[in-house]
Amino acid sequence: MHFFSDNATPLSPQIMAAIAGADRADHGYDGDGWSARLDGAFSDLFDTPVSALWVSTGTAANCIALATLCPPYGGVVCHEEAHIAVDECGAPGFFTHGATLMPLPGDGAKLTPGAVTDRLKTIRPDVHQVPARAISITNATEYGLTYSPDEVAALGDVAKANGLGFHMDGARFANAVAHLGCAPADVTWRAGLDALSFGCVKNGGMVGEALLFFGEAAPARAAEAKRWRKRSGHLFSKGRYLAAQILAMIEDDLWLANARAANGAAQTLAEGASGRLMHPVQANELFIRLTADEAARLRAQGFDFYDWGEGAARLVTNWSQDAHSVAPLADALRALDRE
Repeated sequence: MHFFSDNATPLSPQIMAAIAGADRADHGYDGDGWSARLDGAFSDLFDTPVSALWVSTGTAANCIALATLCPPYGGVVCHEEAHIAVDECGAPGFFTHGATLMPLPGDGAKLTPGAVTDRLKTIRPDVHQVPARAISITNATEYGLTYSPDEVAALGDVAKANGLGFHMDGARFANAVAHLGCAPADVTWRAGLDALSFGCVKNGGMVGEALLFFGEAAPARAAEAKRWRKRSGHLFSKGRYLAAQILAMIEDDLWLANARAANGAAQTLAEGASGRLMHPVQANELFIRLTADEAARLRAQGFDFYDWGEGAARLVTNWSQDAHSVAPLADALRALDRE
């Protein structure tokens, strides 16, 4: 039983069907009928005009978004454990042609308005220091915690007051919304967000994420992002296969159904590991205390997962699992506590 990552899961049947449905001649790149529907479909989902484009990977989606919000001489405020800071091999600097990340600490990999404001106050307004130009947050965070609409809005207020762009890495955005039970708009543009990397692959897709822009500047930013996409080698010649997957994900709320399944499976595991949890379980990731001997015993029973530093492990559930399918691991965790 695999709990390494939701990147390694099978495709949702609806996604496979969407790929097959797009397997006919149409225009190349993003001139096809599927790509043309993205703006309208996401505008309906978010209840506001949205400029949307497909991008091949989450790294590209995040970094192209930042390139449209931050110039090469600028800085991006983010958490010190954000994916863009520790897991993208310097891609933000590469895509932006030199922008600087400004990492900050925070419990559960979450930024706070106070910490961001304090950091901004330390930057002198002269040419010798890097000026902040954007804020980037992750929802759900790298430790599986969610930003509420109010928390996002508080950071959005800081961004607006300081003239900063505001980006959200939404690799697990669906899991966050499923947990929060809010409208997608409430935790994005209504809270001041400018750009969202809308994750699909972790939620049952094969390849392709959506990059969304909100607000009056959205069309201009999307046009610029399309040039970044081409320049960086992420413009697929048959983009309809990516667009078709994304449409299948959102048009019948598959994105939410899949996220709810993954979140539900995580809650089942949380019940089995209740005394070991290092963070509240609000999405589809669990971080638990686990000795090396205990980890070895679980692996001997066929459970795979990542060690997360000394004495800890990360478990990730996915759309194809449910309470029944993950029950063996939950029972195995309970058994460790009884021994």
